[in-house]
Amino acid sequence: MKKISLILVFILGIAVVTACGSSQKLETYNPPTAIGQSPATQAPQQTGSQDLTRSDSQGAVTVDVKPVNLSDPGETLAFEIGMNTHSIDLSIDLATLATLTTDNGRTVQATVWDAPQGGHHVSGTLSFPASLDGKPVLDGATKLTLIIKDLDAAERDFSWELPR
Repeated sequence: MKKISLILVFILGIAVVTACGSSQKLETYNPPTAIGQSPATQAPQQTGSQDLTRSDSQGAVTVDVKPVNLSDPGETLAFEIGMNTHSIDLSIDLATLATLTTDNGRTVQATVWDAPQGGHHVSGTLSFPASLDGKPVLDGATKLTLIIKDLDAAERDFSWELPR
């Protein structure tokens, strides 16, 4: 009889705790958009014409590209790149697959892919020389196109209109 009483008290205690706890507000989990970022530390997303991020979801890989320093390139033109997939390994040197072209005929090959090797979620910086034959690549250009070839798709194009 004591065992049954103890079991009933235990069950009633759990029921009371559960009933009281259900009136509390539950917090919603918002997953981060980038590996290693908590929702509280994420930078706000830009909207409209100010958002410079371009995306391509061909094949099994989604690629997001954002220029870092178009208005003040220095020695290199840099792009933040995020690649995500659940089916292939991303152990690649993206610099060998990427070129940058302007609407006035200048084309440069990427020189550095600064990112960890491998995995299904890779983020890093892709850099290009900011000058070609002693002239700034962006000089006189109104459109810039980054092309990535053979990354689980024949070609991926990311374009930006440049201010005059």
